[in-house]
Amino acid sequence: MPSRKAPAVKAVASKTPPAFLPLARFALVALVFGKERAEELLEGLGAREAERAKEHLAHFAALSSAQRQARVAMEFGLRSDPAEQLRGLMAEAPEALRREIFRRLAPYHRSLFPRRRVEPPEAETPPVMSALAERLIREATR
Repeated sequence: MPSRKAPAVKAVASKTPPAFLPLARFALVALVFGKERAEELLEGLGAREAERAKEHLAHFAALSSAQRQARVAMEFGLRSDPAEQLRGLMAEAPEALRREIFRRLAPYHRSLFPRRRVEPPEAETPPVMSALAERLIREATR
């Protein structure tokens, strides 16, 4: 029997998905847009959040393509109010990602968060965090 390469993301054997957390949305975006880099994109979330997001990633990777597309449509379908979506995104994101999102927002979107100030990027901020922040902003403002 020919050997097969192990998939980049292991499928979850259980039919019960992990408990829903906002991190599930990050995992779904990483899988849909990052494909093979999905796990790498989630590394920038912090150890605990990354571990939980990877559980969601494994669950979404185990879905059929049609089921994944349906989940994406359900989670990121037409949004009527980008400002409200950005507020929700900022509320769900871990603090490190929140800072990166805010740093990358257009000035007119920053006005939605009057208590926040642009902070210089931290030296240890991984480039994948910046890529994830940009993608999440694009999705929220579509």
